[in-house]
Amino acid sequence: MKVLRGKLLVGQSGGPTAVINSSLCGVIQEALGQRAIEGIYGARHGVVGILNEDLADLSQEDPAEVDLLRSTPGAALGSCRYKLAPEDTPEGKAHRQRLLDVLAAQEVRYLLYAGGNDSMDTLNKILACAARQGYELRGIGVPKTVDNDLPGTDHCPGYGSVAKHLAAIAMGVGLDMQAMRLSDPVVVMEVQGRFSGWMTAATALARRREGDAPHLLYLPEIPWNRGRFLEEVRGCHARYGCCFISAATALKDEQGQPLGAPTGPFARDAFGHLQLGGVGSLLSDLIKQELELKARLVRLGPAERIAMHFGSLTDRDEAFALGEFAVRSALAGESGKMAGLERVSDSPYRCDPTLVGLDVVANAEKLLPREWINDAGNDVTEDFLRYARPLIQGEVPTPIEGGLPRYARLRGVSVPKKLPPWGHD
Repeated sequence: MKVLRGKLLVGQSGGPTAVINSSLCGVIQEALGQRAIEGIYGARHGVVGILNEDLADLSQEDPAEVDLLRSTPGAALGSCRYKLAPEDTPEGKAHRQRLLDVLAAQEVRYLLYAGGNDSMDTLNKILACAARQGYELRGIGVPKTVDNDLPGTDHCPGYGSVAKHLAAIAMGVGLDMQAMRLSDPVVVMEVQGRFSGWMTAATALARRREGDAPHLLYLPEIPWNRGRFLEEVRGCHARYGCCFISAATALKDEQGQPLGAPTGPFARDAFGHLQLGGVGSLLSDLIKQELELKARLVRLGPAERIAMHFGSLTDRDEAFALGEFAVRSALAGESGKMAGLERVSDSPYRCDPTLVGLDVVANAEKLLPREWINDAGNDVTEDFLRYARPLIQGEVPTPIEGGLPRYARLRGVSVPKKLPPWGHD
């Protein structure tokens, strides 16, 4: 195999996680030592940055600051949710041509893209276009999603940290509820997770003894029934004097319709997915009206996914290792694939890096297996807990400055542009 020389370009896309920057650190540090890589660039705000030729020279960053990315949440390069127009439209053709023009002008031969389902689809489209035009480009996806719904990998970087964070919150709020149960006996915790129940299921890790929160889990994989829900909450309150409910934002009724589906101009994102939310309010209002129990709502939103101050060391280290692995895979001639994790053993826990085709991952999702949900459909089984426990192990050492975490700040030295601005001749 001939040595392919050129620049490496890395981008970040979709909702940030606590460890997406750890993968970025792995990419940068691995690429710096490779002779075939003649420059390391970062695309500001993912594919939007490529279209705008808005690139940063990552080789100009302070090595200490790059290393600090391993304990920094957010997306240091900036993220985006941008869908390329269909290829058979004038806009879609223009998108693809512009992307290739920028990559060629900047002599990019390696493209690494960190993101979830839609991001892998974007990378796949760019590589297909490059192949049709005979432009030699190797692309590897780096998995990133707190939703844990990417096929072809045992789990996704970002999930271990969000699972750890959510379980800790459930423990703390559960203790608060028990203390206040005479006046505030019910808590509804609304949990994100796109269209799967992985994140909601993770709150079950909080339990250490009978009666610990959460008491009931409601997952998108199981249709929600109003009457059954009310009976389960009533029974839980009668048994414990309180009731902690973890409910997924993507909860669906028995007709498959999302509860509290949004309407209006912001009901869907750039990829056409419903912007879910409101399930917690719906359920807590129902409990107040039908059971005459006071119900408090806990809804964290984006705060669920950024808690690197209580991140999983296992998660951070796996994210970093996949960044390194993605670079090595591209240099070895691999392309059109995503770096993933293959579980080798539960005890002792071990996952090895592997590769999965982008066509397997793009626009696909992995739901929580039905066999990991109890017969009643309102809790998870020990098999799920056995799967999830290793992913939350260890604590990330976080530098402290002035009593608060010290996070990385990249200088962002701009790469000189070689083409006219996007949208201009």
